[in-house]
Amino acid sequence: MRYIFGLILTALLFSCKNDIKTKPQNSNQLKPGTYRGWIPIQDNEEIPFIFKVESDKTIEIYNADEIIVVDEVDYQNDSVYINLPVFKDFLVAKITEENNLSGYYVSPDRNRKVPFEATYKNAIRFGTGTGAAYNIEGVWETVFSKGVEGDEYIAKGIFKQQDDGKVTGTFRTTTGDYRYLEGVLDGTRLKLSTFDGAHAFYFTATVTDSTMNGYFYSGNHWKEPFEAKRNVNYELPSSNTLTYLKEGYDSLDFVFPNTSDELMSLKDDRFKDKVVVVQIMGTWCPNCLDESKYYADFYKKNKDKGIEFVALAFEYAKDKETAFSRIDRLASKININYPILLAQYGGADKTKAQEKLPMLNHVLSYPTSIFIDKKGRVRKIHTGFNGPATGEKYSEFKNEFENFVAELLSE
Repeated sequence: MRYIFGLILTALLFSCKNDIKTKPQNSNQLKPGTYRGWIPIQDNEEIPFIFKVESDKTIEIYNADEIIVVDEVDYQNDSVYINLPVFKDFLVAKITEENNLSGYYVSPDRNRKVPFEATYKNAIRFGTGTGAAYNIEGVWETVFSKGVEGDEYIAKGIFKQQDDGKVTGTFRTTTGDYRYLEGVLDGTRLKLSTFDGAHAFYFTATVTDSTMNGYFYSGNHWKEPFEAKRNVNYELPSSNTLTYLKEGYDSLDFVFPNTSDELMSLKDDRFKDKVVVVQIMGTWCPNCLDESKYYADFYKKNKDKGIEFVALAFEYAKDKETAFSRIDRLASKININYPILLAQYGGADKTKAQEKLPMLNHVLSYPTSIFIDKKGRVRKIHTGFNGPATGEKYSEFKNEFENFVAELLSE
């Protein structure tokens, strides 16, 4: 379906780009080398990212220490379709005579399309002029949308800075992290970005030695202010206390279909007398992808010890068949061998998600993990996920997870 959608989209979108001088159709393949891609956003800003074309069918996208391999690249007429891994978003562009790209970043499930450009032989994410005025390495106590009722939330900024002003790090929130951010401190202006195939983020701020004031952009559809101050001792609330069972409940109950449209529940024999981890997630969610990679590997190594996993997917796909296809694609890409059930399609609204699991006080975050002991009792609920971009916190999560599972298995 996406392929057909892409062909239609190209015909429509490029009708306004006929002035672009493109290569002849017999030479319209991507040229190996490094490119600087960018998505223009409001306030005359842009979200830049660096990628390398290894061959006409293989691309690598770079965000700090992360390398995303793209191995689904198609060519039609004078356009290239870069199908981003796992997620169903894609880039479609014309290749110019100078080997640059001009097109769109498309998210079919969310009905979003934004302009996308890329220049060949350009590896500079952000240019610098005056050098860094400060060193922002360390921990920052952060508030997004401060004072805005219903939108305010807290975060922990964690950054490293090199002598040349290059900055890497992330913002951790109570529901997850903003993954691998990379950028620069140019004078007193901080600029960070990431592009992972599902989200395009840009953070910019004016900094002093002890404060930050700036804005966070998500694509060209979202902008919010944030402020931060240095606080080496700052920590977020425990992820194990944010989501809990309502009074009167001690267990979880659901019946949802797997991708063969067969109904499954925790009463099935495969879960009987087992420790079970229930994962609330979505195939569109980068933090869920990070968590799923870890869980898939852990399950592969420990499934014979009496532990089971089951994921509940809340999907943006507009129909069941497309949602099943998204789930199967994720499972195939990262080798998930535990069942992923379709809990909801047509949107991932958290209020509606909670209605599917009414014993929970809320569904606060994708992902959320629910730990169930051998007697079927809920023993812990972990909200969000600290992925590999968080460094030490990711290691702490793995240690805590493995120790708690071992404790449940020993009972």
